[in-house]
Amino acid sequence: MNKRQTRSFAIISTAIATVIFLGLTVDSHRQFARLTNVENITPQVTRGKDVWHAKNCINCHTLFGEGAYYAPDLTKISQLRGAPYLTAFLKNPAKFYNEQRHRRLMPNQNLNDEDIAALIAFFDWVANVDNQGWPPRPILVAGSSIPGTDLTLAQQDAYGSARSSERMPPATAPASGTAADPIALGEVLFRTATPACNACHSIAPGVNLAGPTQAGLAARAKTVMASADYQGNADSVEAYIRESIVTPSAYLYPGEMYSAGGTSFMPSNYAESLTPEQIDQLVAYLATFK
Repeated sequence: MNKRQTRSFAIISTAIATVIFLGLTVDSHRQFARLTNVENITPQVTRGKDVWHAKNCINCHTLFGEGAYYAPDLTKISQLRGAPYLTAFLKNPAKFYNEQRHRRLMPNQNLNDEDIAALIAFFDWVANVDNQGWPPRPILVAGSSIPGTDLTLAQQDAYGSARSSERMPPATAPASGTAADPIALGEVLFRTATPACNACHSIAPGVNLAGPTQAGLAARAKTVMASADYQGNADSVEAYIRESIVTPSAYLYPGEMYSAGGTSFMPSNYAESLTPEQIDQLVAYLATFK
């Protein structure tokens, strides 16, 4: 290739690349309204965005993977936690952890009820933006504390790494040969239901997250059903687990980080988002935690 041909090739290649770039840019702008749910940007969402900026939340947290990476990514937080939990947490974060014991530094921003509702509305709008699958999994902070445990920092680091892997969405079906196994199917649902159960519940003994650990669930269910505080209708471990999924407020697990005002922070929409067969599979899996 001589100099003239090289120059022509460079000019033509640059022109083609420029046309493609401009075309993709125009197409992106054309789709912004649909991808970002513009029609759902209400005055409350806008106020929530203003609260987010006024409190400099991005100095610690991230949205769409952009931010300080000091604290967890909040892109899908409204789907992972829900409004009741977020409301209680934002009112007083200290109720959800012991700052000295757990080395957590989330400050109380002294938000009023209107600001909290607006911030949650903003989170809900963010969670429903078509972000092309980002983040691929909730972003955790290595070495962050785990409420309800006495793990050392080294153990917390290891646990954070394990949780990062655990939260990666698995295949939509279990491994070959287990398609008819309700326990295997329930394990898949534990990681893929909306919201995913493992976003709030650990399966490690003594490790309580936004919800209590599932380790020892069967034994705990028997103890709860035999107690005077239990007002539900379950008469077996499986019935108790089903009740906890479908009507989570039937029994409130002790602790301010799990409920408020007689209402559990656990999402109450699983009866609608899961089929009866899927609930059976999830119950079968959870009942294995003796």
